Amino acid sequence: MNKVQPKTLSGFMELLPNEQVLFNQMQDKIRASYEKFGFLPIDTPVIESSEVLLAKAGGETEKQLYNFTKGDNNLTLRFDLTVPLAKYVAEYYNEITFPFRRYQIGKVYRGERAQRGRFREFYQCDIDIIGDENLNIINDAEIPAVMYETFKSLGLDNFTIHINNRKILNGLFEAADVKEKSVDIMRTIDKIEKIGKETVIAIFKDDYNMSEESINKIVEFIKINGTTDQMLQKLEDFEIDNELFNAGVSELKEVVKYIRLFNVPEEAFKIDLSIARGLDYYTGTVYETFLNNYKSIGSICSGGRYNDLAGYYTDKKLPGVGMSIGLTRLFFILNDIGLIKADKNSISDVLVISMVEDLSKAIEIANELRNANINTEIYFDNKKIKSKFKYADRLKIPYVIVIGEDEIKSGLLTIKDMNKGTQEQMPIEEIIKKLIK
Repeated sequence: MNKVQPKTLSGFMELLPNEQVLFNQMQDKIRASYEKFGFLPIDTPVIESSEVLLAKAGGETEKQLYNFTKGDNNLTLRFDLTVPLAKYVAEYYNEITFPFRRYQIGKVYRGERAQRGRFREFYQCDIDIIGDENLNIINDAEIPAVMYETFKSLGLDNFTIHINNRKILNGLFEAADVKEKSVDIMRTIDKIEKIGKETVIAIFKDDYNMSEESINKIVEFIKINGTTDQMLQKLEDFEIDNELFNAGVSELKEVVKYIRLFNVPEEAFKIDLSIARGLDYYTGTVYETFLNNYKSIGSICSGGRYNDLAGYYTDKKLPGVGMSIGLTRLFFILNDIGLIKADKNSISDVLVISMVEDLSKAIEIANELRNANINTEIYFDNKKIKSKFKYADRLKIPYVIVIGEDEIKSGLLTIKDMNKGTQEQMPIEEIIKKLIK
């Protein structure tokens, strides 16, 4: 019989057990952090009707979709968790409570070019707060608090949450009469460190036909820097007569005020006026989060405020704010640069080894340990004691309990600390106390 070569598709991640244990631990910590802030879990189908899922899609997104037909049904794999959320809120509008605080952790699919750290199947970990007609600006400040709590729980310390407000940029471009060129202008501004200010000015003048007054105003804006309070003051003092700009500055000031009340340290967030993500989607506060020593890997968490979540499905106005962590990519990056290590080969706390053929006592002991919520496995194969200990050592199981004829008679079990190499005898009750400390 011809054998099929076992191989995983490009862009799809499979992990060895020790890596999967670490991945699951990260996922559990993210979930716990979200729930600490009162977010409710939901799950939506991986496969949706194409008509529903593609209501908002277009451009590059539509080219990356996995879709297929089954009978008369045209189906698509979800490409993010936001569109399914929009459908969910519209469908269950009368059954959910607003503001609706939800989290979802699940796989999404995008048929983009697979490359290192970029996957076609990957987990996203999203939170969103959806309002009915209105949503208090304080919610925009709570999202960075969740970000901070989440990354701290993952053992990350040196990161910064960058914050901006889309209204500031939109108001600036509107006042400079270059709103229709805003996407190109922001892309050019983003390159200023690489190509220099003079080249940027030349591009504004020659390629975008911008007036000298508009160029000067945008260049003056780019130069705004300093501490958080200094930047807020400079924005308030910025001479521009535009209602949208001023509204954005006011909102940004309010968000900073409440971020501080949420006890997010000053060094963990900063105003970054260059953030222009989601030009056609986000309408207010926007976020990008960077590891300070690894900025080249890009943002590890992003999001923002939007005016209308479910406009394609309902006439209800449902403003929201949220953020998303690409867990698969984050795991790959942190593992690759050595900030996390997959050194746990087993989830067992104890391996029970029987030195007698009758395994009934070993099973009895394992049952007692499991009833005490201690992860326990039994070695069933009839092999030499050396092989049994080697199994525990290879999987880095911290404790081994040995049950022989002497242990059965005396009721004192031998427990070996595999890390220290020491062993002692004690009754099962003492072992349980020792392991659950």
